[in-house]
Amino acid sequence: MVTCQHVMAALEAIAPRRLAEEWDNPGLLVGSPRQEVQRVLTALDATDAVIEEAIDLGADMIVAHHPVMFQAIKKVRTDLPLGHRLQVLLQHGIAVAAAHTNLDIAEGGVNDVLAARIGLVHVRDFVPAGAEGASLGRVGELPEPMILDAFARQVRDGLPAEFVRVVESGDHTVKRVALCSGAGADFIGKAAMIGADAYVTGDVRYHDAQKAQELGIHVIDAGHFGTEFPIAAVLAERLTTELQKAGRAVDVIADTRSRDVFRVIADR
Repeated sequence: MVTCQHVMAALEAIAPRRLAEEWDNPGLLVGSPRQEVQRVLTALDATDAVIEEAIDLGADMIVAHHPVMFQAIKKVRTDLPLGHRLQVLLQHGIAVAAAHTNLDIAEGGVNDVLAARIGLVHVRDFVPAGAEGASLGRVGELPEPMILDAFARQVRDGLPAEFVRVVESGDHTVKRVALCSGAGADFIGKAAMIGADAYVTGDVRYHDAQKAQELGIHVIDAGHFGTEFPIAAVLAERLTTELQKAGRAVDVIADTRSRDVFRVIADR
């Protein structure tokens, strides 16, 4: 028999909780460690759509990158989105776990997957994180220099992104690239300081873009979803491997239904 605790042990081997930032909320968030699990669904978010997918697939557990809840809950209002979500999960006996900043930081985690998908080599640490030797984001090289627009298209095509936003900061080509999955605009200055030609992240604001131009570093905003969703499939594979190593047989399936909440209307 496989339980939530067995799945959590496998997740710990992939993304140790000690790597998580202090403000984060990883771990088993809904359900019991003793709950039996026969099928796991990995996802970026435990949204209503993902929960419906779990029900359709007969999954007993969702392992998501983003925690289904961050803050302490003082009331469970089932007429409101979070309360209703928790009600559905409990009604259907679906446990939910999260590996958030610990999976961002971990070797082979979200940022390493992003670096591979956009074609970087010689990937190394970027911003030191709380745990010794840990790093938020990554920095790497392209095999050959590329013009900005060509690299931006490579980023778009390597990710589940309908579009990317580009901040052009001069006419230099791209060779050294820094990145941080999700919302990493706070590290634009750090990326410029280490001599990166371009920085890949998501959720870039107007004034972040202005700062990048002042510092002379290109920025490619591939979106929060685009830079992080690829981890769902990789996490499914790695959980399967870790559970098999422990002699635990369980189906692990990656979410394939989720789509970015943003779309572009470009025609006039």
